Amino acid sequence: MSAPRTPLCGARLPRGSRKVGEPHFLESAEGRIPAAGLLSKLRLLLPYFAGTRWAFALGGLGAALAAVCETGVAWLLVPLVDGGMKAIPIKFIADLPHPPLWAIPVALVVLFALRGAAGFVVDYTLAWAANAATLRLRSQLFSRLLDGHPQLFVTRSASSLMNTVVYEVLGGVNQLVGAAQTLLKDSFSVIAFLGTMLLLNWKLTLVIAALGPAVGYTMRVFGRRMHRITKESQVAVDRLGYVVEENVMAWRTVRLHGVQDVQRARFEVSSKALRRLLMKSTVAGATVTPVTQLLTATALAAAIGMALWQSSTGGTTMGAFVAFITAAVALATPLRRLSDVSAPISRGVASVERALDLIHNAPAETGGSYAPGAPGRARGEVALRGVTMRFGDAANPAALADLNLDVHAGETVALVGPSGAGKSTLVNLLPRFLDPSAGSITLDGVELKQWNLHALREQFALVSQEVVLFNDTVAANVCFGTPADPARTRAALVAANLTDFVDTLPQGADTLIGHNGTQLSGGQRQRLAIARAIYKDAPILILDEATSALDSESERLVQQALEALMKGRTCLVIAHRLSTIARAHRIIALEAGRIVEQGSHAELLAHGGLYARLHTLQFRS
Repeated sequence: MSAPRTPLCGARLPRGSRKVGEPHFLESAEGRIPAAGLLSKLRLLLPYFAGTRWAFALGGLGAALAAVCETGVAWLLVPLVDGGMKAIPIKFIADLPHPPLWAIPVALVVLFALRGAAGFVVDYTLAWAANAATLRLRSQLFSRLLDGHPQLFVTRSASSLMNTVVYEVLGGVNQLVGAAQTLLKDSFSVIAFLGTMLLLNWKLTLVIAALGPAVGYTMRVFGRRMHRITKESQVAVDRLGYVVEENVMAWRTVRLHGVQDVQRARFEVSSKALRRLLMKSTVAGATVTPVTQLLTATALAAAIGMALWQSSTGGTTMGAFVAFITAAVALATPLRRLSDVSAPISRGVASVERALDLIHNAPAETGGSYAPGAPGRARGEVALRGVTMRFGDAANPAALADLNLDVHAGETVALVGPSGAGKSTLVNLLPRFLDPSAGSITLDGVELKQWNLHALREQFALVSQEVVLFNDTVAANVCFGTPADPARTRAALVAANLTDFVDTLPQGADTLIGHNGTQLSGGQRQRLAIARAIYKDAPILILDEATSALDSESERLVQQALEALMKGRTCLVIAHRLSTIARAHRIIALEAGRIVEQGSHAELLAHGGLYARLHTLQFRS
């Protein structure tokens, strides 16, 4: 089943790279929101509920009306048991005219009808508020993904980010709003029942009220434990999701190497760890209920004992006694639900905490204000001065070390070298997917950090070995991020040698290509990426192993398309197939992050250095 279709034209998504290894889950799960009390954390959510005050107010009115209707049932028991209103210990009610007998069942039906309507109002208004807050929070999260610093995609896995944006926000907000529904409904019910009990017998009510501090302490203890277990469960869910993500992405490799049993064991370990945490959560949540119920039963038993003593001494009527006990027993249900509310609040806060951390603490990309004048196109002069790039700790070896390089406008420069030489690191520095640890990089004489990020990335087009396509039409993938122009789209497809294929599709360029272009062959996907680069018409082109995974026929077609694309542009080409770069104006040989030699193909072969050795090894094989 294909993913939902996403419109692509006119909306550019930032590109970034993600670390291949498993991310530091504990760091990402704990987040960086400063330690604060529950109320402080909930206060961070308030801006997302802006404009929903009316919903909470209306829900509060509905909850109050429902509570009044619930206590009305207890009051109806007095005339039913006593046969009149004279013995009620509330003078203004005792002085009222006696109702007819038929009024009591009618009043009972009316009370339940009003209670049902009020309950609907509470549920609907709070659900509306929850969905509005979820929409705002999720929109801000996705915006942060789009403008977040590239380091975000190194420290967090794709499955972890997806889990936070899609599931944790929805689950967390729903649990918090469900807790709010419980608080609204049951708080009013408790107030109404306590009020009824005070009016009927204030002495017995004080016995019930003594329950409050014990319940509050119990909720606080178990609430803290639930919050800690929920945070640990998020880490376990991330680990489990990462195992699934790896095996979905690398299913061919897994099956080719016959490691299904190994991967199944990894999955089982992660699944069992999550199960243990979920069982701990269940134990913590299930323990608070019987403890609270035991406290409630103790208070009720004491109240009933006193009520029986008062009834035997003539201190109250049988009707008032029955009404009081009914209200006291009914009070136990909302008290129990209120005691349970700490669990969903703890889970909800823990679920949205990572989302809030992502919004408030994950740094956004920053750039300068420089942009080239009309038509907004750079010449393509690139200069690197003393550039050093080091990942992680300062003690780690540099991926690039004190590198100096000039690339002239319209020049094709090929980057060659063994794996790990720093080729991909170098080209990722140009559109600022990475920032150098030291040194400076300029485009047309202006340092990259002074460029407006959007204007800077408008100057680059990328065609890589790992083609990323979107679940939309051929045309939408070609015009990705720019206004759609059918004639220009057609021209790009012609230049990419793709029209013969596109014309055979059921709807031509308007045909959906499936998730990541799964309905296309490797060569077709590569040429579609080239058509996208042609359509963008950027002055600087980066080719990162654009033909390495293709067969000879596909490579021939792609190479023809690339030659058309490279005309009149500054090009940086990374290729392990040295035959594809022989025509480059200049070849840069990199080793251990340093330039060891540069020149034309013929010059470097004659020099007999690294390039000549790589060339000899490749063509000998």
